[in-house]
This record gives sequence, structure tokens and C-alpha cells, in this order.
Amino acid sequence: MSTNRILGIDPGTGICGFGIIKGETALDFGVITTPPHTPLPDRLEDIYNSLHEIIDQNHPNVMAIEKLFFKQNITTGISVAEARGVCMLVAKQCGLEIFEYAPNQIKNAICGDGHAHKAQIQEMVRLHLGLKTAPKPDDAADALAVAIVHSFVSKTN
Repeated sequence: MSTNRILGIDPGTGICGFGIIKGETALDFGVITTPPHTPLPDRLEDIYNSLHEIIDQNHPNVMAIEKLFFKQNITTGISVAEARGVCMLVAKQCGLEIFEYAPNQIKNAICGDGHAHKAQIQEMVRLHLGLKTAPKPDDAADALAVAIVHSFVSKTN
């Protein structure tokens, strides 16, 4: 399974992180951003089109995506859920198998602590992938972390 190109996604409406790894190498990572105060359907369309481009350019085999978790702002949670749905739709349309991981599962696998902070995740992702600097913004690091977790899980199955 380590020969797979894994697309990790940290879903969001304003900032959607993505990261593609093969083995222990980062092939591509970054964020899809949508302008604030833009109608939600337009933002979702931007995510849809951008993610299609990323998949077309990088040819991942699978998608690993963070499960939704929110404890305070349900309005934000709903729009993130809609962005997450768009990401899953694009992956399905492109023939990718989809795997989902909870935020605390990702943090625990990457840092050994289910309550790790963003900076800890960035540093552990940097170390695991042999990057010179921590991936930024943290949404891109989170997406790479999801991909790394899937690579761990797929090696044990």
C-alpha cells in the first residue's frame, strides 16, 4: 500500500487543506481558499473545481479526509460539512476510495496525544516527511497528517 498516492483533506469552506503523499514523501500540499462573504454555493463550486484540478495533476489513488467535529458553532460546522461533502463527491467521481479519520485519532497517531496542538502536528508532519520547514498554513499540515495516518493504517491492514 505504500506505493499509493494518498490525498489528505482537512475540509473547510474558507480554507480547505490538501496534501498528497507517496510513502514518506510529500508530493504536493497547500490550501484551497475561497473569498469571505462570497455566497456559499460559489465557494463550494470553487472547492469542487480546485480539487478536481489537484486530483488531475497529482493522480492520487485514495482520499483520506478528516471527520467533522465541532463543539460550539453549529453554523460553521454545517458549512464545513457541506465543503466536506463536496470533497467526497469529487473523490468519488474521480474513482478514489475514501477513508475517514476523527481529529483525535489523527492527533494521537501523529503526535501520540489526541489533544495535540497545531504547532505539534506541523512539527511531527515535518519530521515524518523530512521537510526542511513545517508545512504552512496549518490546514495544509493537517491535510498531510490525515494522509500520513492513512498510510500508517493501510500498512497494518
